[in-house]
Amino acid sequence: MHESEIVIKTTNLTKTYNGVSVLKDLNLLVEKHSIFGFLGPNGAGKTTTIKLLIGLIQPTAGGGKIFGYNIKNESMKIRARIGYLPQEPVFYDHLSAREVLDFTARFFFSGPKNEIDKRISEMLELVALLDKADRPIRGYSGGEKRRLGIAQAMINYPDLLILDEPATSLDPIGRQDVLKIMSKLREHTTIFYSTHILDDVQKVSDSVGILKKGQLIAQGPIEEILRNKEEGTIFRVKVQGDISKVQEQLTFQKWVSKVNFTQLSDERDYLLEIEVSDEDKAQQNLIRELTRGNDLKISDFRQQEYELEDIFIKLVEA
Repeated sequence: MHESEIVIKTTNLTKTYNGVSVLKDLNLLVEKHSIFGFLGPNGAGKTTTIKLLIGLIQPTAGGGKIFGYNIKNESMKIRARIGYLPQEPVFYDHLSAREVLDFTARFFFSGPKNEIDKRISEMLELVALLDKADRPIRGYSGGEKRRLGIAQAMINYPDLLILDEPATSLDPIGRQDVLKIMSKLREHTTIFYSTHILDDVQKVSDSVGILKKGQLIAQGPIEEILRNKEEGTIFRVKVQGDISKVQEQLTFQKWVSKVNFTQLSDERDYLLEIEVSDEDKAQQNLIRELTRGNDLKISDFRQQEYELEDIFIKLVEA
């Protein structure tokens, strides 16, 4: 990856409090215009990482760069180009959403008022709050406040949007709304967000990093992480007929690692679980090998799918 395509790069980033390591030798790479999910159990060091990136605290050792600027001594240059949503955004409840965004926008823009108003309306429309723009925030739901927080973080056209647990404590509809907004923003900015809601990550993220007790234990494109499992690829096949020869026949294939079968309710119905080392060869040859010389009827044939949650739990519990 070329340096110009990297937005966040950390090198052995470390934070220690009273001799206790909260973050240890963190090496992150976040690509431009990607959505990067930063995962880990509560207390893993996710919020500490974010505070280090935006210059709220200083590292004990190591360092990092955002847009090529050093996080230790160039945080003001970094902050001018980022938007940030904390885990628990706080607003003055007597203000309206429009007033909050107007107040925030004036830290960044000094142009004509009509241009500022236009930007505010764009953000309110993006987060689906235009119809409630002039109501006091005290009447907003948790999801609406979180969406307002994203609009506030985006008001300055940031090149990087950092979100700390953006969907925490939201109901399924609120979470879905936040995910839709994040997907819309992909073409405009890079998104780095921390979370422990794994289902959300699998829906919107391009890449992920998994943190455990302050250490990065996995990082990469989400498809690559999903392939990072102890088992090989497994095909699950439901068949009907005599399988007496199938197990021996399949194990002669170099690309087959293991064959297990379970008898189903009917005495001639079976579920075969076939673990393979070469997924392409299995897709090309497995059905032919199952039916070659065997009087079998195949009623279902599918490759076992893995969820991010399965991989996450294995990595964290390892």
